[in-house]
Amino acid sequence: MTAKICIILAISVYLLGMLYVGWRSAKRSRNTDDFYLGGRKLGPLVTAMSAEASDMSSYLLMGLPGLAYLTGTADVGWTVLGLAIGTYLNWLIVARRIRCYTHLTGSITLPDFFSKRYHDQKNILCGIAAVIIIIFFIPYTASGFAACGKLFQSLFGVDYMAAMLVSAAVIVLYCAMGGFLAASTTDFIQSVIMTIALLAILLFGVHLAGGFGNVIENARSLPGYLSMALTHDPVTGAAKSYGALSAVSMLAWGLGYFGMPHVLLRFMAIENADKLKLSRRVASVWVVIAMGVAVFIGLVGNAATRAGNIGALEGSASETIIVRFADALSHHGVLAALLAGMVLAGILASTMSTSDSQLLAASSSISQNLLQDFFGVKMSKKTTMILARLTVVLIALIGVFLARDPNSSVFGIVSFAWAGFGAAFGPVVLFALFWKRSNRYGALAGMLAGGAMVFVWKYLVRPLGGLWDIYELLPAFLVASLCIVVVSLATKAPDAAVTAEFDRAKTL
Repeated sequence: MTAKICIILAISVYLLGMLYVGWRSAKRSRNTDDFYLGGRKLGPLVTAMSAEASDMSSYLLMGLPGLAYLTGTADVGWTVLGLAIGTYLNWLIVARRIRCYTHLTGSITLPDFFSKRYHDQKNILCGIAAVIIIIFFIPYTASGFAACGKLFQSLFGVDYMAAMLVSAAVIVLYCAMGGFLAASTTDFIQSVIMTIALLAILLFGVHLAGGFGNVIENARSLPGYLSMALTHDPVTGAAKSYGALSAVSMLAWGLGYFGMPHVLLRFMAIENADKLKLSRRVASVWVVIAMGVAVFIGLVGNAATRAGNIGALEGSASETIIVRFADALSHHGVLAALLAGMVLAGILASTMSTSDSQLLAASSSISQNLLQDFFGVKMSKKTTMILARLTVVLIALIGVFLARDPNSSVFGIVSFAWAGFGAAFGPVVLFALFWKRSNRYGALAGMLAGGAMVFVWKYLVRPLGGLWDIYELLPAFLVASLCIVVVSLATKAPDAAVTAEFDRAKTL
Protein backbone atom coordinates (compact mmCIF):
# COMPACT_ATOMS: atom_id res chain seq x y z
CA MET A 1 0.00 0.00 0.00
CA THR A 2 2.86 2.40 0.86
CA ALA A 3 4.44 1.71 -2.52
CA LYS A 4 1.22 2.59 -4.37
CA ILE A 5 0.76 5.78 -2.35
CA CYS A 6 4.30 6.89 -3.23
CA ILE A 7 3.72 6.11 -6.90
CA ILE A 8 0.44 8.04 -6.93
CA LEU A 9 2.15 10.96 -5.16
CA ALA A 10 4.98 11.12 -7.70
CA ILE A 11 2.61 10.93 -10.67
CA SER A 12 0.28 13.55 -9.10
CA VAL A 13 3.18 15.98 -8.61
CA TYR A 14 4.14 15.45 -12.25
CA LEU A 15 0.61 16.08 -13.55
CA LEU A 16 0.17 19.20 -11.38
CA GLY A 17 3.52 20.46 -12.63
CA MET A 18 2.31 20.18 -16.24
CA LEU A 19 -0.81 22.18 -15.38
CA TYR A 20 1.32 24.85 -13.71
CA VAL A 21 3.41 25.22 -16.86
CA GLY A 22 0.23 25.60 -18.90
CA TRP A 23 -1.03 28.32 -16.55
CA ARG A 24 2.24 30.25 -16.73
CA SER A 25 2.43 29.90 -20.52
CA ALA A 26 -1.14 31.19 -20.92
CA LYS A 27 0.06 34.67 -19.91
CA ARG A 28 2.48 34.70 -22.84
CA SER A 29 0.04 33.44 -25.49
CA ARG A 30 -1.66 36.63 -26.66
CA ASN A 31 -2.41 35.74 -30.28
CA THR A 32 -2.46 32.78 -32.67
CA ASP A 33 1.22 33.26 -33.56
CA ASP A 34 2.01 32.79 -29.86
CA PHE A 35 -0.54 30.00 -29.43
CA TYR A 36 0.59 27.88 -32.40
CA LEU A 37 4.27 28.83 -32.68
CA GLY A 38 5.27 30.32 -29.32
CA GLY A 39 6.01 33.66 -30.98
CA ARG A 40 9.20 32.06 -32.39
CA LYS A 41 10.86 32.45 -28.99
CA LEU A 42 12.06 28.93 -28.18
CA GLY A 43 15.62 28.57 -26.91
CA PRO A 44 17.98 25.97 -28.45
CA LEU A 45 17.69 23.41 -25.62
CA VAL A 46 13.90 23.58 -25.44
CA THR A 47 13.75 23.36 -29.24
CA ALA A 48 15.96 20.26 -29.29
CA MET A 49 14.43 18.34 -26.42
CA SER A 50 10.80 19.24 -27.10
CA ALA A 51 11.20 18.16 -30.74
CA GLU A 52 12.56 14.76 -29.74
CA ALA A 53 10.16 14.24 -26.83
CA SER A 54 7.18 14.98 -29.08
CA ASP A 55 8.64 12.61 -31.66
CA MET A 56 9.44 9.57 -29.52
CA SER A 57 6.03 8.99 -27.83
CA SER A 58 5.40 5.81 -25.84
CA TYR A 59 7.29 3.92 -28.53
CA LEU A 60 10.52 4.83 -26.73
CA LEU A 61 9.58 3.41 -23.32
CA MET A 62 7.21 0.67 -24.45
CA GLY A 63 7.62 -0.31 -28.10
CA LEU A 64 11.42 -0.51 -28.40
CA PRO A 65 12.07 -2.37 -25.11
CA GLY A 66 9.17 -4.74 -25.80
CA LEU A 67 10.33 -5.69 -29.28
CA ALA A 68 13.95 -6.09 -28.14
CA TYR A 69 12.76 -8.28 -25.24
CA LEU A 70 11.08 -10.70 -27.64
CA THR A 71 13.21 -10.82 -30.77
CA GLY A 72 16.61 -9.28 -30.01
CA THR A 73 18.48 -6.59 -31.87
CA ALA A 74 17.73 -6.95 -35.60
CA ASP A 75 14.27 -5.40 -35.89
CA VAL A 76 14.87 -2.66 -33.32
CA GLY A 77 18.46 -2.15 -34.45
CA TRP A 78 17.59 -1.29 -38.05
CA THR A 79 14.63 0.81 -36.92
CA VAL A 80 16.76 2.77 -34.45
CA LEU A 81 19.45 3.29 -37.10
CA GLY A 82 16.86 4.65 -39.53
CA LEU A 83 15.35 6.95 -36.90
CA ALA A 84 18.78 8.21 -35.79
CA ILE A 85 19.86 9.00 -39.38
CA GLY A 86 16.50 10.61 -40.12
CA THR A 87 16.71 12.76 -37.00
CA TYR A 88 20.20 14.01 -37.80
CA LEU A 89 19.47 14.74 -41.47
CA ASN A 90 16.26 16.53 -40.61
CA TRP A 91 18.12 18.85 -38.24
CA LEU A 92 21.04 19.23 -40.65
CA ILE A 93 19.32 20.03 -43.94
CA VAL A 94 15.73 21.04 -43.12
CA ALA A 95 15.76 22.89 -39.78
CA ARG A 96 17.52 26.13 -40.72
CA ARG A 97 15.96 26.42 -44.17
CA ILE A 98 12.38 25.94 -42.97
CA ARG A 99 12.94 28.34 -40.03
CA CYS A 100 14.16 31.06 -42.39
CA TYR A 101 11.62 30.40 -45.14
CA THR A 102 8.61 30.35 -42.79
CA HIS A 103 9.83 33.52 -41.09
CA LEU A 104 10.19 35.22 -44.48
CA THR A 105 6.68 34.18 -45.58
CA GLY A 106 5.06 34.72 -42.17
CA SER A 107 3.87 31.09 -41.97
CA ILE A 108 2.80 29.75 -38.57
CA THR A 109 1.77 26.21 -39.55
CA LEU A 110 3.04 23.67 -42.09
CA PRO A 111 -0.09 23.87 -44.32
CA ASP A 112 0.20 27.66 -44.17
CA PHE A 113 3.81 27.38 -45.39
CA PHE A 114 2.85 25.21 -48.36
CA SER A 115 0.37 27.79 -49.67
CA LYS A 116 2.62 30.79 -49.03
CA ARG A 117 5.71 29.10 -50.49
CA TYR A 118 3.94 28.59 -53.83
CA HIS A 119 1.80 31.77 -53.66
CA ASP A 120 -1.34 29.65 -53.73
CA GLN A 121 -3.93 32.43 -53.47
CA LYS A 122 -6.84 30.00 -53.18
CA ASN A 123 -5.12 28.17 -50.30
CA ILE A 124 -5.88 24.77 -51.86
CA LEU A 125 -2.55 23.36 -50.66
CA CYS A 126 -3.27 24.64 -47.17
CA GLY A 127 -6.75 23.10 -47.14
CA ILE A 128 -5.63 19.67 -48.44
CA ALA A 129 -2.71 19.57 -45.99
CA ALA A 130 -5.04 20.45 -43.12
CA VAL A 131 -7.38 17.58 -44.02
CA ILE A 132 -4.43 15.15 -44.14
CA ILE A 133 -3.32 16.29 -40.68
CA ILE A 134 -6.81 15.78 -39.29
CA ILE A 135 -7.12 12.31 -40.87
CA PHE A 136 -3.88 11.04 -39.36
CA PHE A 137 -3.50 13.03 -36.13
CA ILE A 138 -6.87 12.60 -34.41
CA PRO A 139 -6.60 8.78 -34.20
CA TYR A 140 -2.89 9.18 -33.32
CA THR A 141 -3.94 11.43 -30.41
CA ALA A 142 -6.53 8.84 -29.40
CA SER A 143 -3.81 6.19 -29.14
CA GLY A 144 -1.94 8.44 -26.69
CA PHE A 145 -5.02 8.85 -24.50
CA ALA A 146 -5.56 5.08 -24.58
CA ALA A 147 -1.95 4.45 -23.52
CA CYS A 148 -2.43 6.64 -20.45
CA GLY A 149 -5.69 4.86 -19.55
CA LYS A 150 -4.17 1.40 -19.92
CA LEU A 151 -1.15 2.35 -17.82
CA PHE A 152 -3.27 3.44 -14.85
CA GLN A 153 -5.63 0.51 -15.28
CA SER A 154 -2.80 -2.04 -15.23
CA LEU A 155 -1.10 -0.39 -12.26
CA PHE A 156 -3.98 0.40 -9.93
CA GLY A 157 -6.92 -1.52 -11.32
CA VAL A 158 -8.90 1.71 -11.80
CA ASP A 159 -11.55 2.09 -14.46
CA TYR A 160 -9.95 2.49 -17.90
CA MET A 161 -12.32 5.24 -19.06
CA ALA A 162 -11.90 7.27 -15.87
CA ALA A 163 -8.10 7.01 -16.03
CA MET A 164 -8.06 8.02 -19.69
CA LEU A 165 -10.34 11.00 -19.06
CA VAL A 166 -8.10 12.32 -16.26
CA SER A 167 -4.99 12.00 -18.45
CA ALA A 168 -6.72 13.60 -21.43
CA ALA A 169 -8.05 16.42 -19.25
CA VAL A 170 -4.54 17.33 -18.05
CA ILE A 171 -3.19 17.39 -21.61
CA VAL A 172 -6.13 19.45 -22.85
CA LEU A 173 -5.91 21.94 -19.99
CA TYR A 174 -2.26 22.85 -20.40
CA CYS A 175 -2.55 22.87 -24.20
CA ALA A 176 -5.71 25.01 -24.21
CA MET A 177 -4.19 27.42 -21.68
CA GLY A 178 -0.67 27.83 -22.98
CA GLY A 179 -0.72 26.48 -26.52
CA PHE A 180 2.57 25.73 -28.29
CA LEU A 181 4.72 27.35 -25.61
CA ALA A 182 3.14 25.17 -22.93
CA ALA A 183 3.48 22.05 -25.08
CA SER A 184 7.14 22.78 -25.85
CA THR A 185 8.07 23.62 -22.24
CA THR A 186 6.29 20.54 -20.88
CA ASP A 187 7.92 18.44 -23.62
CA PHE A 188 11.33 19.66 -22.44
CA ILE A 189 10.48 18.70 -18.84
CA GLN A 190 9.07 15.39 -20.03
CA SER A 191 12.27 14.58 -21.95
CA VAL A 192 14.22 15.02 -18.71
CA ILE A 193 11.80 12.74 -16.85
CA MET A 194 12.02 10.16 -19.66
CA THR A 195 15.82 10.23 -19.41
CA ILE A 196 15.76 9.69 -15.63
CA ALA A 197 13.25 6.85 -16.10
CA LEU A 198 15.43 5.09 -18.67
CA LEU A 199 18.62 5.32 -16.60
CA ALA A 200 16.93 4.28 -13.34
CA ILE A 201 15.33 1.23 -14.91
CA LEU A 202 18.52 0.28 -16.72
CA LEU A 203 20.55 0.20 -13.49
CA PHE A 204 17.85 -1.57 -11.48
CA GLY A 205 17.15 -4.02 -14.31
CA VAL A 206 20.81 -5.03 -14.59
CA HIS A 207 20.76 -5.66 -10.83
CA LEU A 208 17.69 -7.92 -11.15
CA ALA A 209 19.28 -9.77 -14.07
CA GLY A 210 22.30 -10.64 -11.95
CA GLY A 211 24.76 -8.18 -13.46
CA PHE A 212 25.89 -6.98 -16.87
CA GLY A 213 27.72 -10.23 -17.57
CA ASN A 214 24.55 -12.26 -17.13
CA VAL A 215 22.67 -9.98 -19.52
CA ILE A 216 25.24 -10.52 -22.28
CA GLU A 217 25.54 -14.24 -21.56
CA ASN A 218 21.77 -14.68 -21.76
CA ALA A 219 21.58 -12.74 -25.03
CA ARG A 220 24.34 -14.85 -26.57
CA SER A 221 22.57 -18.05 -25.56
CA LEU A 222 19.46 -17.15 -27.59
CA PRO A 223 19.83 -18.00 -31.32
CA GLY A 224 19.83 -14.88 -33.50
CA TYR A 225 19.24 -12.56 -30.54
CA LEU A 226 22.33 -10.35 -30.97
CA SER A 227 22.54 -10.48 -34.77
CA MET A 228 21.58 -7.79 -37.27
CA ALA A 229 21.18 -10.43 -40.03
CA LEU A 230 19.12 -12.87 -37.95
CA THR A 231 16.23 -12.45 -35.54
CA HIS A 232 15.14 -14.57 -32.58
CA ASP A 233 11.77 -16.32 -32.78
CA PRO A 234 10.36 -16.31 -29.20
CA VAL A 235 7.83 -19.03 -30.07
CA THR A 236 10.21 -21.67 -31.45
CA GLY A 237 13.36 -20.40 -29.75
CA ALA A 238 15.22 -20.60 -33.08
CA ALA A 239 16.93 -17.99 -35.25
CA LYS A 240 15.22 -16.73 -38.39
CA SER A 241 16.77 -14.98 -41.38
CA TYR A 242 16.48 -11.19 -41.43
CA GLY A 243 16.99 -10.16 -45.05
CA ALA A 244 18.12 -6.96 -46.70
CA LEU A 245 14.54 -6.15 -47.68
CA SER A 246 13.45 -6.17 -44.04
CA ALA A 247 16.42 -3.99 -43.09
CA VAL A 248 15.65 -1.42 -45.80
CA SER A 249 12.00 -1.43 -44.76
CA MET A 250 12.93 -0.59 -41.16
CA LEU A 251 15.51 2.02 -42.22
CA ALA A 252 12.72 3.76 -44.16
CA TRP A 253 11.24 4.94 -40.84
CA GLY A 254 13.82 7.72 -40.99
CA LEU A 255 12.14 9.25 -44.05
CA GLY A 256 9.12 10.09 -41.94
CA TYR A 257 10.89 12.91 -40.12
CA PHE A 258 10.86 15.21 -43.15
CA GLY A 259 7.06 15.35 -43.00
CA MET A 260 6.24 15.38 -39.28
CA PRO A 261 4.29 18.60 -38.58
CA HIS A 262 4.89 18.54 -34.80
CA VAL A 263 8.68 18.18 -35.29
CA LEU A 264 8.94 20.75 -38.09
CA LEU A 265 7.03 23.27 -35.97
CA ARG A 266 9.90 23.21 -33.45
CA PHE A 267 12.32 24.21 -36.21
CA MET A 268 10.00 27.05 -37.19
CA ALA A 269 9.70 28.31 -33.61
CA ILE A 270 13.33 28.70 -32.51
CA GLU A 271 14.21 32.29 -31.60
CA ASN A 272 17.44 32.38 -33.63
CA ALA A 273 18.31 30.19 -36.62
CA ASP A 274 22.00 30.40 -35.70
CA LYS A 275 21.28 28.40 -32.53
CA LEU A 276 20.00 25.39 -34.48
CA LYS A 277 23.50 23.89 -34.60
CA LEU A 278 23.47 23.49 -30.81
CA SER A 279 19.93 22.12 -30.96
CA ARG A 280 20.98 19.58 -33.61
CA ARG A 281 23.85 18.28 -31.50
CA VAL A 282 21.75 18.00 -28.35
CA ALA A 283 18.85 16.34 -30.15
CA SER A 284 20.98 13.85 -32.09
CA VAL A 285 23.00 12.77 -29.06
CA TRP A 286 19.90 12.42 -26.87
CA VAL A 287 18.01 10.38 -29.46
CA VAL A 288 20.86 7.92 -30.00
CA ILE A 289 21.49 7.43 -26.27
CA ALA A 290 17.79 7.22 -25.36
CA MET A 291 16.95 4.68 -28.06
CA GLY A 292 20.10 2.66 -27.30
CA VAL A 293 19.23 2.49 -23.59
CA ALA A 294 15.62 1.56 -24.40
CA VAL A 295 16.74 -1.34 -26.59
CA PHE A 296 19.22 -2.55 -23.97
CA ILE A 297 16.46 -2.48 -21.31
CA GLY A 298 14.64 -5.03 -23.48
CA LEU A 299 17.69 -7.31 -23.41
CA VAL A 300 18.02 -6.77 -19.66
CA GLY A 301 14.34 -7.65 -19.20
CA ASN A 302 14.79 -10.96 -20.99
CA ALA A 303 17.76 -11.78 -18.76
CA ALA A 304 15.78 -10.82 -15.63
CA THR A 305 13.00 -13.17 -16.75
CA ARG A 306 15.49 -16.02 -17.21
CA ALA A 307 16.86 -15.23 -13.74
CA GLY A 308 13.34 -15.64 -12.32
CA ASN A 309 12.99 -12.06 -11.06
CA ILE A 310 10.50 -10.85 -13.69
CA GLY A 311 7.58 -12.90 -14.98
CA ALA A 312 7.68 -14.10 -18.59
CA LEU A 313 6.05 -11.69 -21.06
CA GLU A 314 4.50 -12.75 -24.34
CA GLY A 315 3.23 -10.77 -27.34
CA SER A 316 2.17 -7.19 -26.66
CA ALA A 317 2.63 -7.77 -22.91
CA SER A 318 6.37 -7.42 -23.54
CA GLU A 319 5.79 -3.67 -23.93
CA THR A 320 5.10 -3.47 -20.17
CA ILE A 321 8.64 -4.55 -19.25
CA ILE A 322 9.50 -1.10 -17.83
CA VAL A 323 6.24 -1.10 -15.87
CA ARG A 324 7.21 -4.50 -14.41
CA PHE A 325 10.64 -3.21 -13.44
CA ALA A 326 9.06 -0.13 -11.83
CA ASP A 327 6.66 -2.30 -9.86
CA ALA A 328 9.55 -4.42 -8.57
CA LEU A 329 11.53 -1.27 -7.72
CA SER A 330 8.63 0.18 -5.70
CA HIS A 331 8.93 -2.58 -3.09
CA HIS A 332 12.41 -1.49 -1.95
CA GLY A 333 11.44 1.36 0.38
CA VAL A 334 9.89 4.82 0.17
CA LEU A 335 12.64 6.45 -1.90
CA ALA A 336 12.62 3.54 -4.35
CA ALA A 337 8.82 3.77 -4.59
CA LEU A 338 9.02 7.50 -5.35
CA LEU A 339 11.63 6.76 -8.02
CA ALA A 340 9.32 4.09 -9.44
CA GLY A 341 6.59 6.71 -9.57
CA MET A 342 8.91 8.97 -11.54
CA VAL A 343 9.64 6.10 -13.93
CA LEU A 344 5.92 5.59 -14.51
CA ALA A 345 5.52 9.35 -14.91
CA GLY A 346 8.20 8.98 -17.59
CA ILE A 347 5.96 6.58 -19.51
CA LEU A 348 3.13 9.08 -19.13
CA ALA A 349 5.49 11.82 -20.27
CA SER A 350 6.50 9.91 -23.40
CA THR A 351 2.84 9.59 -24.34
CA MET A 352 1.69 13.07 -23.31
CA SER A 353 4.61 14.84 -25.01
CA THR A 354 3.44 13.45 -28.33
CA SER A 355 -0.30 13.82 -27.71
CA ASP A 356 -0.04 17.53 -26.85
CA SER A 357 1.86 18.30 -30.05
CA GLN A 358 -0.58 16.30 -32.16
CA LEU A 359 -3.48 18.03 -30.47
CA LEU A 360 -2.12 21.48 -31.33
CA ALA A 361 -1.27 20.49 -34.91
CA ALA A 362 -4.77 19.14 -35.51
CA SER A 363 -6.29 22.18 -33.80
CA SER A 364 -4.36 24.63 -35.98
CA SER A 365 -5.43 22.70 -39.07
CA ILE A 366 -9.10 23.20 -38.25
CA SER A 367 -9.25 26.68 -36.72
CA GLN A 368 -6.47 28.37 -38.69
CA ASN A 369 -5.89 26.52 -41.97
CA LEU A 370 -9.40 25.32 -42.83
CA LEU A 371 -11.76 27.94 -41.36
CA GLN A 372 -9.66 31.07 -41.82
CA ASP A 373 -7.17 30.36 -44.59
CA PHE A 374 -9.20 28.05 -46.85
CA PHE A 375 -12.80 29.11 -46.21
CA GLY A 376 -11.88 32.74 -45.50
CA VAL A 377 -13.83 33.14 -42.24
CA LYS A 378 -12.92 36.54 -40.75
CA MET A 379 -12.44 36.78 -36.98
CA SER A 380 -11.04 39.18 -34.41
CA LYS A 381 -7.86 38.25 -32.51
CA LYS A 382 -9.89 37.52 -29.38
CA THR A 383 -12.35 35.30 -31.25
CA THR A 384 -9.49 33.50 -32.98
CA MET A 385 -7.86 32.66 -29.63
CA ILE A 386 -11.16 31.42 -28.18
CA LEU A 387 -11.71 29.26 -31.28
CA ALA A 388 -8.16 27.88 -31.06
CA ARG A 389 -8.71 26.77 -27.48
CA LEU A 390 -12.19 25.37 -28.17
CA THR A 391 -10.79 23.39 -31.11
CA VAL A 392 -8.21 21.75 -28.83
CA VAL A 393 -11.06 20.63 -26.55
CA LEU A 394 -13.20 19.40 -29.46
CA ILE A 395 -10.40 17.32 -30.99
CA ALA A 396 -9.59 15.83 -27.58
CA LEU A 397 -13.23 14.80 -27.15
CA ILE A 398 -13.17 13.06 -30.53
CA GLY A 399 -9.91 11.35 -29.53
CA VAL A 400 -11.43 10.16 -26.25
CA PHE A 401 -14.45 8.81 -28.15
CA LEU A 402 -12.22 6.87 -30.56
CA ALA A 403 -10.21 5.40 -27.66
CA ARG A 404 -13.21 4.54 -25.46
CA ASP A 405 -12.76 0.78 -25.99
CA PRO A 406 -9.74 -0.51 -24.00
CA ASN A 407 -9.44 -3.42 -26.43
CA SER A 408 -9.47 -1.23 -29.52
CA SER A 409 -6.73 -1.55 -32.13
CA VAL A 410 -6.09 2.20 -32.25
CA PHE A 411 -2.39 1.59 -31.49
CA GLY A 412 -1.98 -0.05 -34.89
CA ILE A 413 -2.44 3.30 -36.61
CA VAL A 414 0.73 4.83 -35.14
CA SER A 415 3.11 3.41 -37.75
CA PHE A 416 0.48 4.01 -40.43
CA ALA A 417 0.14 7.68 -39.42
CA TRP A 418 3.93 8.05 -39.46
CA ALA A 419 3.94 6.73 -43.02
CA GLY A 420 1.06 9.01 -43.97
CA PHE A 421 2.80 12.19 -42.83
CA GLY A 422 6.18 11.11 -44.13
CA ALA A 423 4.87 10.36 -47.62
CA ALA A 424 2.29 13.15 -47.96
CA PHE A 425 4.41 15.97 -46.54
CA GLY A 426 8.06 14.82 -46.56
CA PRO A 427 8.73 15.11 -50.31
CA VAL A 428 6.75 18.36 -50.55
CA VAL A 429 8.82 19.90 -47.73
CA LEU A 430 12.13 18.85 -49.31
CA PHE A 431 11.25 20.03 -52.83
CA ALA A 432 9.70 23.25 -51.52
CA LEU A 433 12.90 24.07 -49.65
CA PHE A 434 15.50 22.94 -52.18
CA TRP A 435 14.08 22.91 -55.74
CA LYS A 436 13.26 26.30 -57.23
CA ARG A 437 11.49 24.79 -60.27
CA SER A 438 8.88 22.95 -58.20
CA ASN A 439 5.43 24.52 -58.42
CA ARG A 440 2.08 24.31 -56.67
CA TYR A 441 0.75 21.74 -59.14
CA GLY A 442 3.66 19.43 -58.42
CA ALA A 443 3.31 19.99 -54.69
CA LEU A 444 -0.41 19.19 -54.81
CA ALA A 445 0.19 16.07 -56.92
CA GLY A 446 2.93 14.86 -54.59
CA MET A 447 0.84 15.44 -51.49
CA LEU A 448 -2.19 13.57 -52.85
CA ALA A 449 -0.15 10.77 -54.43
CA GLY A 450 1.93 10.20 -51.29
CA GLY A 451 -1.11 10.08 -49.01
CA ALA A 452 -3.07 7.83 -51.36
CA MET A 453 -0.17 5.44 -51.96
CA VAL A 454 0.14 4.82 -48.21
CA PHE A 455 -3.40 3.42 -48.23
CA VAL A 456 -2.90 1.50 -51.49
CA TRP A 457 0.35 -0.12 -50.39
CA LYS A 458 -0.82 -0.87 -46.87
CA TYR A 459 -4.09 -2.55 -47.79
CA LEU A 460 -3.65 -3.81 -51.37
CA VAL A 461 0.02 -4.38 -52.13
CA ARG A 462 1.76 -5.29 -48.88
CA PRO A 463 -0.63 -8.17 -48.04
CA LEU A 464 0.77 -9.96 -51.14
CA GLY A 465 3.90 -10.64 -49.06
CA GLY A 466 7.34 -11.56 -50.36
CA LEU A 467 9.10 -8.70 -52.15
CA TRP A 468 6.00 -6.54 -51.65
CA ASP A 469 6.21 -6.73 -47.86
CA ILE A 470 7.84 -3.30 -47.45
CA TYR A 471 6.86 -0.59 -44.99
CA GLU A 472 4.42 1.59 -46.95
CA LEU A 473 6.36 4.79 -46.25
CA LEU A 474 9.20 3.90 -48.66
CA PRO A 475 7.22 3.28 -51.88
CA ALA A 476 4.78 6.09 -51.09
CA PHE A 477 7.66 8.55 -50.50
CA LEU A 478 9.25 7.59 -53.84
CA VAL A 479 5.94 7.87 -55.74
CA ALA A 480 5.24 11.30 -54.21
CA SER A 481 8.72 12.54 -55.14
CA LEU A 482 8.34 11.31 -58.71
CA CYS A 483 4.93 13.01 -59.03
CA ILE A 484 6.33 16.33 -57.81
CA VAL A 485 9.13 16.25 -60.39
CA VAL A 486 7.02 15.06 -63.34
CA VAL A 487 4.04 17.35 -62.73
CA SER A 488 6.21 20.41 -61.97
CA LEU A 489 8.15 19.95 -65.22
CA ALA A 490 4.98 19.28 -67.21
CA THR A 491 3.23 22.45 -66.02
CA LYS A 492 4.02 26.14 -66.03
CA ALA A 493 7.16 27.21 -64.18
CA PRO A 494 6.67 29.33 -61.03
CA ASP A 495 6.55 33.07 -61.69
CA ALA A 496 9.34 35.51 -60.92
CA ALA A 497 7.94 36.54 -57.51
CA VAL A 498 8.00 32.93 -56.28
CA THR A 499 11.55 32.25 -57.48
CA ALA A 500 12.81 35.58 -56.13
CA GLU A 501 11.42 34.73 -52.72
CA PHE A 502 13.07 31.30 -52.94
CA ASP A 503 16.43 32.98 -53.62
CA ARG A 504 15.98 35.35 -50.67
CA ALA A 505 15.22 32.44 -48.34
CA LYS A 506 18.47 30.73 -49.42
CA THR A 507 20.53 33.72 -48.30
CA LEU A 508 19.04 34.00 -44.81
